[in-house]
Amino acid sequence: MKIDLLFCASLLDELHMRDKNVVVIDVLRSSTTIATALRNGAREFIPVDSIEKAVKVSGSLFGDVTLRGGERNGRMIQGFNLGNSPSEYTEAVVKGKSIIFCTTNGSVALVRCRHAKNLIVGTFVNLGAVVEFLASLREDVILVCAGRPLAVGGFSLEDTVCAGMMIAELELHERLELELSDPSAAARSLYRTHGRSIGKMLKGSEHGRYLKEIGFAADLNLCAGIDTVPVLPMWQETGVRLGKGQQSSS
Repeated sequence: MKIDLLFCASLLDELHMRDKNVVVIDVLRSSTTIATALRNGAREFIPVDSIEKAVKVSGSLFGDVTLRGGERNGRMIQGFNLGNSPSEYTEAVVKGKSIIFCTTNGSVALVRCRHAKNLIVGTFVNLGAVVEFLASLREDVILVCAGRPLAVGGFSLEDTVCAGMMIAELELHERLELELSDPSAAARSLYRTHGRSIGKMLKGSEHGRYLKEIGFAADLNLCAGIDTVPVLPMWQETGVRLGKGQQSSS
């Protein structure tokens, strides 16, 4: 089972993702928000890669069952219903709703990987469910870190450490023989360095510090939880829904 990894979704080739098993990781905060909302009864997420597309897609759907969620520079987009804080996506707000989702990095990564054979949304809060799914596949996988814009280097410490933790957990499965690419091995090493305190790592990361500065310090604690939202968001047809056989907590 070969594990490959991309440090930044901006570097990926959409055609290369076709028919692959892919996990998109955006710890701060898209992956955490998607898992939380689906656990709280949201029907689906429809990721888009621009604000213009979000407006266009939402205009073709029923307004009373559709919400627009997302962020630019960490803050809610003007005219949207929700931002990108997991705490906003409560059962009272999202149950039964389709969410048009537009974020700086996470939704873009999902759109670019939409033709994958299996496309999973992963992060710390649902790490166990993701690892168990990958172990059951026993097939090659590509871990895609949403990362940061190329203008600021592309690399994201928190996404890479999360990927490294997934790899380390897969290595605990006795029946799996893993082959790691160089980026995957590097991610595992970073996890071994930072894995003892995920919360401390998030707070010390560049994006973590920025979120704290703009008033979202509480989100860092939510995103640092391990297996606190044990769901498996998967791309199905036109968007991300709970994996087959899974139910929301509502």
